[in-house]
Amino acid sequence: MYEHIVTFKFNENITPEIEQELLKQLKDFKGKIPGILELTAGINMTEETEQIQGYTLGLRVTFESKQALNDYLPHPVHQAFVSSLSGIIDNVIVVDYEI
Repeated sequence: MYEHIVTFKFNENITPEIEQELLKQLKDFKGKIPGILELTAGINMTEETEQIQGYTLGLRVTFESKQALNDYLPHPVHQAFVSSLSGIIDNVIVVDYEI
């Protein structure tokens, strides 16, 4: 199994409504992209404000295999999400590891 962790930092064009729509899109991955065993996503609620460095949305996905992770990247549902970040994203951090 492989863990895929992503944190998103948005620019000044993000609104709470857009962020909620992005969160919904992320949560919909599980029913639409094969190989996902578990998925959680949410808005950063930490009180450690000096530690978040502007990253406000997080995603954690557990894939059944390295191949499932590789297949996820070009999947049309994932690519549609990536396209929806145009004009609002400032930075993304991605960490993948075997579990």
